[in-house]
Amino acid sequence: MTSGPLPGVPAGATPLRLRGRTFAPDRPVVMAVVNRTPDSFYAAARYRDDDVDAAVDRAVEQGADVLDVGGVRAGRGPAVDEAEEVARVVPVVERVRARHPELLVSVDTWRAGVARAVADAGADLLNDTWAGHDPGLVEVAAERGLGVVCSHTGGATPRTDPFRVTYPAPPGVDPLDGVVDDVVRTLTAAAARAVALGVDPAAVLVDATLDFGKTTWHSLHLLRSTPQIVQIGHPVLMAISRKDLVGETLDLPPDERLEGTLAATAVAAWLGARVFRVHDVAATRRTLDMVAAIRAERAPAVALRGMV
Repeated sequence: MTSGPLPGVPAGATPLRLRGRTFAPDRPVVMAVVNRTPDSFYAAARYRDDDVDAAVDRAVEQGADVLDVGGVRAGRGPAVDEAEEVARVVPVVERVRARHPELLVSVDTWRAGVARAVADAGADLLNDTWAGHDPGLVEVAAERGLGVVCSHTGGATPRTDPFRVTYPAPPGVDPLDGVVDDVVRTLTAAAARAVALGVDPAAVLVDATLDFGKTTWHSLHLLRSTPQIVQIGHPVLMAISRKDLVGETLDLPPDERLEGTLAATAVAAWLGARVFRVHDVAATRRTLDMVAAIRAERAPAVALRGMV
């Protein structure tokens, strides 16, 4: 749509390819959250057996490209073993695949055993939010031809909260640059391992994993440093939706964090992030489409003003 790059706009984001489907720059990717966890931090994203189908139908109608199913709360809470996690997520993957065969399905898990079960059920992407805690998970992705999300937690183990986290930086630079260096180094290595095992490079996503193993200062700095993550060379996933970095920045509870989430989403999209894991599908879809149009990657849906 433009003869050259716009001043101050990072180069077009790396395309995402899953199950043979490629998303061009004019289609920022919306990943809708459907949690099968009774204790998710955001109550509106908790779905029981009897309302999952309606939630998925609604996400599809509002413009979701990918559905991300979670069976274990990320933070501290009651223990959930592998068998219980499988029982929570596999039936959802099976139902989604039957009801919406074109919808891509991701599962948020760090366990290789769960990864195998959801691969059998028809999942397309493994969202490993705990940075390879189980090194066998990426091997499952390679063996089954699935995509994988490479994440960063600064060494934090599953279901732990950060406490006085620091990332040393060289003298004479912004102290917060230490977290950017650690994220880029960790994600580059994780993505390289996934590709070496046989995962399609366009199906390897990298996620700075805001809030996980980080303070709010770290997460804000990573957002403004998105171009450095884009330069790793894989599609960048941003999971910003209603997180503590928004809540602490604006001093708001989860159910009042939409505007802050959309502001951060717009900035990350402008800076080259490609995929967005969200609770609010319609609002995010509109925000991302508007940013893509401003970036000259997407045409206006209707452009009649001054023309007729």
